[in-house]
Amino acid sequence: MKKILTFLVLLLAVSRLQAQEGSFSQTLLRLPISSHVAALGGENISLTEDAPWAGLSNPALLSGVSDLSLGLNFMTYAGGSKYAGAEFVKAFGERHTGMVFGQMLGYGEMNETDASGNVLGKFSPKDMVVGVGYSYLLSDRWAGGATLKGIYSKYADFSAFAVAVDLGINYFDEDRDLSLSATMMNIGAPLKSFDDRTERLPFNLQVGFTKGMAHAPVRFSLALTDLTHWRDKDFFHPSDEKMKFTTKALSHIVVGVDIEPAKFLYLSAGYNFRRAYELKAAGESHWAGLTAGGGVKAGGFRLGVAYAKYHMACNSLIFNAGYAF
Repeated sequence: MKKILTFLVLLLAVSRLQAQEGSFSQTLLRLPISSHVAALGGENISLTEDAPWAGLSNPALLSGVSDLSLGLNFMTYAGGSKYAGAEFVKAFGERHTGMVFGQMLGYGEMNETDASGNVLGKFSPKDMVVGVGYSYLLSDRWAGGATLKGIYSKYADFSAFAVAVDLGINYFDEDRDLSLSATMMNIGAPLKSFDDRTERLPFNLQVGFTKGMAHAPVRFSLALTDLTHWRDKDFFHPSDEKMKFTTKALSHIVVGVDIEPAKFLYLSAGYNFRRAYELKAAGESHWAGLTAGGGVKAGGFRLGVAYAKYHMACNSLIFNAGYAF
């Protein structure tokens, strides 16, 4: 219990120091890597599953991942952009689990121009993140974890680099099929910014729970996200309108549901209130905020796919494949 209380105090203390959001690598650090999480609305920190990408949403969830697990992920994004990466998980004894991972978001080839619009050549902007993760089983039901990651962005002649930490804690009662979590993501600061501009990382304080039904193969999830951001300028909205408090409150909520018609199959759907509001504010209301997906598992093999809309220009498909050796 002393270890659990110490970890909770650390979470609260750090959250007070990271109360503002910046613009460094916003897209890369906010897109989901797990297709299962993407299908549940795009933000979920309490989904316990034996999959190598589980610890990227909440490092504490690494404690439930099998030894020697390898995962691959791929996403289609706006304007021909592609998001891809890999993660590998290794258990050390009964309580310790480690992870290494790398992700890259490539925006395709673009024209490089001068101030007058003259084409100087081509360049391929990209964002990358590499890191390590660790989780410790504090007790039979409590686990804590942390991730250390380096973030690098390269846009033509401009580049930036940052170091960040993610912290998470999870309580899981297998008998009641109840999972409770809290995370603080992207605690850190740029070491090198674009053109010497002062920027911050997109800090995200989250709490969430997942609960399974006692007599049905159904599981519900709720995530409360960005809990330190309540100003109008923290959201995309028409500049001539003041946001209502109810709209802000709803924009912190993500809900999802899983249905498992068989032990090897799951079907998921979700709704992200903030994404729905911001896409509608940008002029795109078709399927705004809605997500869906599914996956199969057989032995050590995992495969998942999800649909979501992150940008008004296009829909996105997210794929995961994993294997526990």
